Amino acid sequence: MGTTLYIDADACPVKEEIYRVARRCGLKVFVVSNAWINVPREPLIEQVVVDAGSDVADDWIAERAGVGDVAITSDIPLADRCLKAGAQAIRPNGQVFSADSIGSALAGRMIGEHLRSVGAVTGGPPPFAAADRSRFLQALDAAVVRALRAAP
Repeated sequence: MGTTLYIDADACPVKEEIYRVARRCGLKVFVVSNAWINVPREPLIEQVVVDAGSDVADDWIAERAGVGDVAITSDIPLADRCLKAGAQAIRPNGQVFSADSIGSALAGRMIGEHLRSVGAVTGGPPPFAAADRSRFLQALDAAVVRALRAAP
């Protein structure tokens, strides 16, 4: 089937960058969200609107992503599921999830959830910056090269 890009799209700030890379490389893109969002009307770009609910979009992506694919998500459990299926996973800020880093990312997420559950005020992610966009493009280009080599 070839390399496919899956966007966990509800809060993804780099969709336009993903579309540009997909056009250049001729890759299929699934833009998965819980609500309708504006996506280009092009054969390679397909919007998927899933039912509202916790993890419905994540489940849709995780059930399809595999070897030779790339998922773009900030969701750490989704990234873990994609990695386990053989896909690559990248955050919109360019951070690449890997087998070596996903365990500590999951642990950090659990600690943050615990702290919030006991009333601790935790800071959110830093504001998205131009450097994040540049880092993302570099990471996506590298991931696409790896994916094209690995695609069945």
